[in-house]
Amino acid sequence: MDFGFDAQTEDYRKRLLAFMDEHVYPAEAGYHSGDGWGPPPILETLKAAAKSAGLWNLFLPGEHGAGLTNLQYAPLAEITGRSPAIAPAALNCAAPDTGNMEVLAEFGTDEQKRQWLTPLLDGTIRSAFAMTEPQVASSDATNIGTRIERDGDEYVINGRKFYITGAMNPNCRIFIVMGKTDPDAARHVQQSQVLVPRDTPGLTVERGMTVFGYTDGDHGGHAELIFDNVRVPVSNLIGEEGGGFAISQARLGPGRIHHCMRLIGMAERALELMCTRALSRTPFGKPLAEQGVVQDWIAESRVRIEQARLLVLKAAWLMDTVGNKGAHTEIQAIKIIVPSTVEWIVDKAIQAHGAAGTSQDTPLAALWVAARTLRLADGPDEVHKRSLARRELNRYRSTT
Repeated sequence: MDFGFDAQTEDYRKRLLAFMDEHVYPAEAGYHSGDGWGPPPILETLKAAAKSAGLWNLFLPGEHGAGLTNLQYAPLAEITGRSPAIAPAALNCAAPDTGNMEVLAEFGTDEQKRQWLTPLLDGTIRSAFAMTEPQVASSDATNIGTRIERDGDEYVINGRKFYITGAMNPNCRIFIVMGKTDPDAARHVQQSQVLVPRDTPGLTVERGMTVFGYTDGDHGGHAELIFDNVRVPVSNLIGEEGGGFAISQARLGPGRIHHCMRLIGMAERALELMCTRALSRTPFGKPLAEQGVVQDWIAESRVRIEQARLLVLKAAWLMDTVGNKGAHTEIQAIKIIVPSTVEWIVDKAIQAHGAAGTSQDTPLAALWVAARTLRLADGPDEVHKRSLARRELNRYRSTT
């Protein structure tokens, strides 16, 4: 395993670091000044600047994106994680659009790609992935209750979804909706995914959903949705009937590692702020930086960041060399450890800042919310631990 930067990665890093200094960090102060849902107007200016700088769709391999490997993308995603509310969206590398573009690129028909993938790649529209439901334990994707029933040349959709990321964004034009097409089939082939345009009759955006009190407007805001006899053409099916669960798993693997890549950047930003604060504040006659407990936080943070980064890079390398399935254990491992590690680091940075750390005057409160939320998003810690423990135990079952 060689985690050194090749020439292409180093070129992207230099340009991205300059873009962060010139465009992203200066935009932070006023970015969250509004109280409404959806991203602020300045985002369009940032997107245009990113396109001009050649920093666009970096996440997507193959013909549709920059053609980078996961290992090449990792240090770039880390840099964007230093300002997670702005940089990923500015580079058209923000969830949930990234996962939706990957799904359409891999499973979409030519017409679906023309109608929806092309404008998503161009950044002219946004999208959402509607899987989570309020009435069921959605950490088990086979558990969802939304029905997708065929009626002639149409599918009829009925159900309720919530915490659907991006749905409050007025530019969210398309939903990928997961529901059950055959409740009597085997457990993992009951589900299908269909494309539902936002303006389809019967689809109601019921309300916005806050996250720890934040509107999370940089992602367009989360929403609760109601599907009441929503009708779409059969041609809106993604892949094949019964393939919804498999598609969702294909989608979540890259999504999980992208989150973890960005989380490393969040941790670096938090540690940077903690060190700066420790050197500038003098309680009880000596700088915070000379207090043993603060030194312990700083040292622990550096060690934990290095450990987390190495595991993320290993997972990325495995995805590149043996595929997502071959990296399953490492993807689950990073999804377990990285959010909780970064949550701990940001918490210590907040503590070093006192009340200011909880305010809008630093990015720390928002960084903490992002890390804490990712212990739930794309599967809670406990589900990943359960699956990882089972896989580990299976290695020994035949020998005992």
